[in-house]
Amino acid sequence: MKKMLNTAMVYFILAIAAGVFYREFTKWHGYTGRTVLGYVHTHLFVFGMMLFLIVTLFCRQEKSLLQNKVFKCFYILYNISLPFMACIMLTRGILQVQNVNLTKAVNAMISGFAGISHILLTISLGLFFGALQKSLAADD
Repeated sequence: MKKMLNTAMVYFILAIAAGVFYREFTKWHGYTGRTVLGYVHTHLFVFGMMLFLIVTLFCRQEKSLLQNKVFKCFYILYNISLPFMACIMLTRGILQVQNVNLTKAVNAMISGFAGISHILLTISLGLFFGALQKSLAADD
């Protein structure tokens, strides 16, 4: 349970850092338009901090969840895919703020990596729901 709380705290720190970076980086470049950078902060708060705070609270009632192999797979895959997604969003946002003209290949590559990160995140959330169902079924 402490591991889940620590994970939530790490995502909290990353979310705060992403928010500060967004504000200062756009201000420094005089950028006033919309950019993907503004969403990194929110993604890390909701998908990182909030999810693991909820998991922490759930684990207080259902301690067997942490021992579940499917949950362990979720935890590893999720903590690979969410930072991967945040890094891709940071990359896209920085390029938007700096108004870099991307070739079609580079643009497609960034979009492809974003798609892969979203697919991995979806798979990991599927594992999470499977672990929850397995844990609750064991109680019945």
